[in-house]
Amino acid sequence: MNLRGQSVEFTVRDIAYPEPGAVLMRLHGDDVLNGKVIDVSQGPTETHVVVQVKGLEQPVVVPIDRVRR
Repeated sequence: MNLRGQSVEFTVRDIAYPEPGAVLMRLHGDDVLNGKVIDVSQGPTETHVVVQVKGLEQPVVVPIDRVRR
């Protein structure tokens, strides 16, 4: 079967190279997400917020100086 030049579909998790996370960063690294702050974590040098984003199973942690209201 010759697939060269054919359009195909696959999931991001099936990518063998480069790392799927690198692909997502390249395609969507500048996308803006929004969510609700559910906690604040004060570290010795930096403060982070814990944000629940609709559509994600677990919250994300973001440096507080990188969030916008």
